[in-house]
Amino acid sequence: MLYNKKHLQTIDRAIEKAKLLYDNCICCGHICNVNRNNNKIGRCKIFEDTNHIKTASHTLHFGEEPMLVGDNGSGTVFFSSCNLSCVFCQNHQISSDGIGEIIDIETLAEYFLDLEKQNALNINLVSATHVIYPVLKGLKIALEKGLNLPIVYNTNGYDTKELLDCLDGIIDIYLPDLKYVFDDKAFKYSRAENYFNVAINTIEIMKKQVGDLVVNDKGIAQSGIIIRHLILPNNESDSYDVLIELKERGFLKSTISLMSQYNPKFKALTFDNINRKITKKEYDDIVNYALDLGFENLLVQEMESSETYLPDFTREKPFQR
Repeated sequence: MLYNKKHLQTIDRAIEKAKLLYDNCICCGHICNVNRNNNKIGRCKIFEDTNHIKTASHTLHFGEEPMLVGDNGSGTVFFSSCNLSCVFCQNHQISSDGIGEIIDIETLAEYFLDLEKQNALNINLVSATHVIYPVLKGLKIALEKGLNLPIVYNTNGYDTKELLDCLDGIIDIYLPDLKYVFDDKAFKYSRAENYFNVAINTIEIMKKQVGDLVVNDKGIAQSGIIIRHLILPNNESDSYDVLIELKERGFLKSTISLMSQYNPKFKALTFDNINRKITKKEYDDIVNYALDLGFENLLVQEMESSETYLPDFTREKPFQR
């Protein structure tokens, strides 16, 4: 498939729109309205100029959904900092603790091209919402040098419709979270106001742009949306309500990834209702509920995933044990 030609047709427009987003930053649901083109700092604490970006890792990753990794792996680039403050973040070393290296957009482009040379199946942008302007500038350089892979946008779901408008025609596969339904949980655990309304609107726009998941004859994702939901203990992630909302909004045929990998790391041990892993019964009950509701394309995890997918970003290959 000629991803390169499609992306090149829209990248200039995307960059122009992203620059405008930074004038009064409206990249995410916090709507900081600071002028990041003048190096003002918003909720995401990003301070580097728009020709530089802080990355924590660029590597072949085999812990994503099977249709994203195949035998070759997903070409993931992890961006430092975050627009949310999840107390249970498994990537807290980069989202909160500051691990990462500031690079220029030319180096970012080389990361993309190097992953393609390693036979990555896609370029997977992990937590790019808050740095979308330099990401797109780096992507343009790589495209002009021949990058021809599907682009994955891996996000916590707290993206604005204005940001998604920048990405229309650029992103082939959307991989959003849908973390909560109720605002009290979203604020308590992620410091996000109005999370569900922002995230469900985000997901609906994503599906309109790329449709449901399309895979090739080898089962490898080519385009579409995969919606992730991380299950927390004691139904603190509103899992049953998440599934009801998705059904009512027409997502029964969409690919839903129900994740059992929760591990109470970072600050989570100080919160009584989430200071343990989920039980097999909790997970099975939610999977069965989803099946009873009529979801047709569920992805499930083994319970051992709570240990398997814990990264260490002090290592060159964070997920390699």
